[in-house]
Amino acid sequence: MGPASHLEAGHLDVEGVAGIAVFAAAHSDGCAATGRLLGLLAALPAPAKAGERFWSDLWRSSGTTYLLPVNIKARMPRSPAGEGTALARQILWAVDELASPQRLAAGEVIGQALAESDDLPDLKTQVIGELWLRDLELTAWRVPHADRRPDDPAGRKAFLDAWTSV
Repeated sequence: MGPASHLEAGHLDVEGVAGIAVFAAAHSDGCAATGRLLGLLAALPAPAKAGERFWSDLWRSSGTTYLLPVNIKARMPRSPAGEGTALARQILWAVDELASPQRLAAGEVIGQALAESDDLPDLKTQVIGELWLRDLELTAWRVPHADRRPDDPAGRKAFLDAWTSV
């Protein structure tokens, strides 16, 4: 909420604290999902010299450039602050573009990279990659879903009435 740094906690009344709590609760799901999204991306090789082979293999296997760092990086700066809707939409779009064979191939490339960094000796790289892609897709979906506008009181009442009258 950005209160001025010269304000002390003693100057906040109950209403001010309640306002901060409501704001935090309203945005916690979206912030948590954005944080998870960034964590998943951080598990992959960094888009630097050392990770070039991974990213070129991912591009060739998936047939899409939508998941490449050059196309994601413009959406990254606001994401660590919890505003990940643009990044999430880019990822959803990229994953939606993958046909089944491309998804399997991309999962294999991702699984190989993750198997090298994680201690998962009993899982096949294809399984690891597919689980990562599913998690990425579901997490990306949670970001814009959490940011949808809350229903008005009449809408909430209509919802409750519909479910309690069944």
